Amino acid sequence: MLHSPEPDEDDLDAIAPSHPVFHVEQALLGALLLDPHRLDDVNGIAADSFSTAAHAALYATISTLPRPDPAEHAKNAKWLDRVLATAVEEARGLTASYLHVLVQVCPWPRHAPAYARIVEAEHARRRLLRAAERLVRNVHDASLPHPVQTVLAEADALAAVVDDIANRFPPRSGVLPRTPAPPPAAAPDYTEAVEEEQLLLATATARPDDIDAVRWLIPDDLTLPLHAGLWQCLTTLARRNEPVDPVTVLWEAQQRGLLDDGREPGEVLRMLSEPAGSVGYLGERTLQRSLLATADHTGRRIEAYADDPANTPFQLVVGARRALADIAAVRTRWQHATGATPPQQRRVAPATRAGPPTTTAAHAARPTRATR
Repeated sequence: MLHSPEPDEDDLDAIAPSHPVFHVEQALLGALLLDPHRLDDVNGIAADSFSTAAHAALYATISTLPRPDPAEHAKNAKWLDRVLATAVEEARGLTASYLHVLVQVCPWPRHAPAYARIVEAEHARRRLLRAAERLVRNVHDASLPHPVQTVLAEADALAAVVDDIANRFPPRSGVLPRTPAPPPAAAPDYTEAVEEEQLLLATATARPDDIDAVRWLIPDDLTLPLHAGLWQCLTTLARRNEPVDPVTVLWEAQQRGLLDDGREPGEVLRMLSEPAGSVGYLGERTLQRSLLATADHTGRRIEAYADDPANTPFQLVVGARRALADIAAVRTRWQHATGATPPQQRRVAPATRAGPPTTTAAHAARPTRATR
């Protein structure tokens, strides 16, 4: 008979399961407790694949203890006693009654590989969510001495997680996440960004010959639509070798409809007539801000995808890779601007792997790309 430790406040019998995967984990552990030799049919998961410490401790114990003789295991609970005695050292809430629950709730022990595949899929979703959260957290960490390098390293770590999930769950073409992407967030240093962009526009107006040196800067890098439009006016005039000064830029802005919102022409003229600093320095500052904003939006997009349990691993891989492509694009321009050449990132080629189908059908619609 199973011998149980004294119950305490961590007794799993009192925990309300909050996610479907909790029940899948119970079914898998119940199957392995009933028939430990089915562990040979389970792959792709480890103890940290489980959503609770108790389940992780049980799986680790089942995986490491010598397996019992099938005939003996059918007649007595000695092996279950050893499992409980070992696992309870890592998870004090475990009780004999909970092990009985696991055995009772397992519908079919022979379905253990399918249960393991679902546990693996849910673990992949949690891994992706944590990696995206780390990326967003670093974007907003004002204490970082080298924010761009740190954020790009986190983006690479996130990409590595995506590659690993793709290796386990090769994506299906055309299967996109069903979750709408969140709108871009305002820059945390919004006031400073606006002021620096105004200086950039005024300085480029005063020194149009310097514009060619910052060809890596594009209108979408600027925070405000007006600033983006004025930068496009400046680059267009410079490319045409036409005269550039506050008046010609203002006229170009009118032709492009930038004053249609009631913006006073005099206000634009004053903004373009106060240069300070250098176009290169201010352009690089603007590009850095754009890179961090892109990383923030990418991280929050992937967070939204991973936080939606209806998305399958296949959808998460496709959606995450499309989101990460935005960082790759601005990263290339950052390298051109700064002359930085990062080390080559080794990407894992997806391998084909057969497995039971996921429980959620893909009902994907192409999301509308947010614009800033």
